[in-house]
Amino acid sequence: MQTSPSPLRAGIIGSGFIGPVHIEALRRIGVAVTAICGSEKARAVARQWSIPQVFTGHDYVAMLASPEIDVVHITSPNRQHFAQAKEALLAGKHVICEKPLAMNTAETGELVALAGRHAALVFAVNYNVRFYPAVLQLRADVAAGRLGQIIHVNGSYFQDWLLKPTDYNWRLLADEGGELRAVGDIGTHWMDTASFVLGARIEAVMAQLSTFHKTRRRPVGEVQTFSHDAPAETVSYPVDTEDFANILLRFGGGALGNVAISQVAAGRKNSIRLELYGTEGSASWHSEVPNVIHYGSRDGANRESHRACPGFTDAAGFTDYPPGHAEGFPDSFKMLYRAVYADIANGKSATPLYATAEDGHHEVALCDAILRSHRSGQWQTV
Repeated sequence: MQTSPSPLRAGIIGSGFIGPVHIEALRRIGVAVTAICGSEKARAVARQWSIPQVFTGHDYVAMLASPEIDVVHITSPNRQHFAQAKEALLAGKHVICEKPLAMNTAETGELVALAGRHAALVFAVNYNVRFYPAVLQLRADVAAGRLGQIIHVNGSYFQDWLLKPTDYNWRLLADEGGELRAVGDIGTHWMDTASFVLGARIEAVMAQLSTFHKTRRRPVGEVQTFSHDAPAETVSYPVDTEDFANILLRFGGGALGNVAISQVAAGRKNSIRLELYGTEGSASWHSEVPNVIHYGSRDGANRESHRACPGFTDAAGFTDYPPGHAEGFPDSFKMLYRAVYADIANGKSATPLYATAEDGHHEVALCDAILRSHRSGQWQTV
């Protein structure tokens, strides 16, 4: 699908792993990226992507004052999201913020209220997994009752990039990323996806968290996300965030669920697995085989459905390539931003597919409930 250039202009806060993912997706839908803010590394990113304005020293306030920016993408470490999102709204900019929306519900609640007072501005949280075509198809299947009443949901989100005690990133530190690390970093993606597919939020949780590496080795200097380069010099430090988790879930509407989350699962690079079991059938999807849905039946034949083929048509508006031409992780960002920028250009949708500030607030409240459940050993309501 050919995309016409957009008159809207974007500014990116953050130049680490996820910032360039945003930039590439925006370029693919014809949005000009006119500014980037971050450390000195931002200069190199700006050169690579021919971005004209560079604000180093993490001077996002100066960037927000630029009249050459209409939309701000926040891709900085978690603890900075609240202040940057707040200032962006006050500066009259539309906002797309990486998750989590903020570090606690007091901050997310303030952002929800502020976004409400600036109703002309679009505010989205970057839960990109919603925009895999298979996820959109599963959502349509559930809404149409093709699986019957959903009884239970099962799944996992596994990675292995923090398997070794010498693996390091700022996300390991509670002060930088929050008290929940594996759950907050990747588990929230799975839970948001499951809720999106079911059309029902998680209302209660029972959680068990565990830290395998009680002590790790931290390099002197910063490390890029997913980097496996061996640091030249390291120091020991105690780990105050979890490596993996098991969580039982109760959804609005009555469905039950369970999810396992791990960043120490050898061989799993970025593996999201979602299974839905209903009274009329089941469906399952795996992000590392992103273009296929498996459907299960009690009395009939099990089958596979492939993206852009017959039986996989409800997500047709969110796929650009013919069957057999795989669409995956980068394409989910492209489709998310296409939806957000369409709302900016044409007016807000009454029920947007992308996550809103309210959704971001709920996910932080959900993380709070998971932490309370782990500490109390009891079910906790969200």
